Amino acid sequence: MIRIDQVSHWYGERLVLDQISLDLTQHRIGVIGGNGSGKSTLARLCNGLVLPTQGHVSVNGHDTARDLPKVRAQVGFVFQDPDLQIIMPTVAEDLAFSLRPARLPKQEVAARVGLWLDKYGLQDHRDHPAHLLSGGQKQLLAIAAILITDPQILVFDEPTTLLDLRNKRRVMDIVSSLDQQVIVVTHDLDFLSDFDRVIVLDAGRVVADDTPEPALDAYRRLAR
Repeated sequence: MIRIDQVSHWYGERLVLDQISLDLTQHRIGVIGGNGSGKSTLARLCNGLVLPTQGHVSVNGHDTARDLPKVRAQVGFVFQDPDLQIIMPTVAEDLAFSLRPARLPKQEVAARVGLWLDKYGLQDHRDHPAHLLSGGQKQLLAIAAILITDPQILVFDEPTTLLDLRNKRRVMDIVSSLDQQVIVVTHDLDFLSDFDRVIVLDAGRVVADDTPEPALDAYRRLAR
């Protein structure tokens, strides 16, 4: 469970989250809101990429400000732009890099890398320059590089925004198939139609928090 307790956050003098309190326990949770509503900041709070100016965030009892390594071991984060995550020169090297903190034997690393290359159709690209993949392939690599570490929770920040329709559908199918808890920030309302919970943010506050249909209706009314 992720607990956000009376959290406010400022960037300089700009207040982006204002006294947010949430217990995130459902399997699939969507977060929506207009540009500048605070939704990406909320996502980054969940694994300590952003620390609250006031209040506390904890993951399964571990405070993000005090126990960041334990939080990061449990919560994986997938950025909107996969180029922000791809580090190593080739596809296989990038997946292997994610496993470095685990200090696994080389044979086990190779086996896990091969498994995830096969799972996402990247086996033929294992030695391909990672930054020269197509946009859809880069996003699959970014997701695989997080999943290979076996996190308990995954946070996706607008994972389909840069994708064409085919790759967008593939990412949506991947998210739907995950056993882990997922939190998805998105502008794509169709993405969230079968989620367990949708949270609507506006001006740094929660203005709706419900199952998809009423929450999405509230967002549409707000947008109008």
